[in-house]
Amino acid sequence: MKWPNLKHLHYLVTLYQEQHFHRAAQRCNVSQSTLSTAIQNLEEHFGSQLLEREHKTFVFTSLGIDVVERAQIILQEAGELVEHAQNAGNWQRGKLKLGVIPTIAPFLFEAMLGAFNAFLPDIQLELQEDTTANLLQQLTDGSLDLLVLALPMATPGCKQMVLGHDPFHLIAHKELADKLPKPLDIANLPKKSIFLLQQEHCMTGHAVSACNLQHSDQISSLAASSLYTLVQLANSKLGYTFLPELALNQRLLQNTELTSFAAEDNAFREIGLVWRSGTTRMRLFRRVGEIISPLLPVPTLN
Repeated sequence: MKWPNLKHLHYLVTLYQEQHFHRAAQRCNVSQSTLSTAIQNLEEHFGSQLLEREHKTFVFTSLGIDVVERAQIILQEAGELVEHAQNAGNWQRGKLKLGVIPTIAPFLFEAMLGAFNAFLPDIQLELQEDTTANLLQQLTDGSLDLLVLALPMATPGCKQMVLGHDPFHLIAHKELADKLPKPLDIANLPKKSIFLLQQEHCMTGHAVSACNLQHSDQISSLAASSLYTLVQLANSKLGYTFLPELALNQRLLQNTELTSFAAEDNAFREIGLVWRSGTTRMRLFRRVGEIISPLLPVPTLN
């Protein structure tokens, strides 16, 4: 059997991601004609059409999409094989591309970098901060190796490992806090008084679910882009918000007039690792989990 060219498969996957020949060729550092010829060679090799072309436009056939999905797996495993061989089979050496969401990254990076230097000094760590959706896409296309996400979260084609719990706290200005009913009942907070993050941040969904925010009319239409903005909104005395303990432990409320209360029913989000199914780097990823877990408010790994 004659095997397809891995470089040509890389060109095909890149073209699918970019949906544009010129941009794909630039990413692959080849000419547009070279990329186009490589795709044609793949079609001849498979004896099937991967693209439907019309003038200067194209669409992937259903077979083409299937080949792309399978090629991504092959390329990822080939990359892991090369790195494994280059590191002489030592799983504690090499490059690790790690993605972390914005509601975790600023409050974990410093301690995590110190722990990596201590326990995995020969791992070259590359960090990427982005939203959950973007990180999952980069994991799927092989741009990242491993993610630190807030869970629960659907991650098709991936494995998860919970590292710890991050309790939520109700945040209020001290003047408003004195007026809160005791015992605290979130359902009695005024309409439009709860500030949350924009919808692309998964913490919004986790806070709504974990903190029993069942009445949407309590949530303000003013959504924040970061936890720092939530702090400023709450400090304005216009309402309340929910923040994870991981952020509070990093003195996020310092120099404010805010105070915190444990959310009802000990509400929390889970924090865990996510990686592609079928990876050959499981040993490293589990070790990373053992390193990060003690840095979380409530670790779940020994």
